[in-house]
Amino acid sequence: MVIDDSNTIRRSAEIFMSQAGCKVVLAEDGFDALAKIADHQPALIFCDVMMPRLDGYQTCSLIKKNPRYAHIPVIMLSSKDGLFDRARGKMVGSDRYLTKPFTRDSLLQIVAAYAEAQAQEAGVANAA
Repeated sequence: MVIDDSNTIRRSAEIFMSQAGCKVVLAEDGFDALAKIADHQPALIFCDVMMPRLDGYQTCSLIKKNPRYAHIPVIMLSSKDGLFDRARGKMVGSDRYLTKPFTRDSLLQIVAAYAEAQAQEAGVANAA
């Protein structure tokens, strides 16, 4: 899932991930995302920090406080790259921080890392 109020960012991420074989769900703000998470159960969420109505930190916090969705990795997206911004993301439960503008490779590296981790967890669960 990609949550961003910028249509350009949403579409760019969708193109990059779709070309890599991912199914992508788009949301234009935190409220839109929270409504779609229950329906789509995303494996990974990219969340913009600066959005109207419900910002990325609030959105991430709500996702992580819900026991049904707390396991979903949330990667914060922001043009701000300061220590305070990264720390604030960690405080609300984000798993990583990706600075905008991101490249196709940087986005897909994160997707691949989480896909590999999920595959390993599934393998361990199946072996048990």
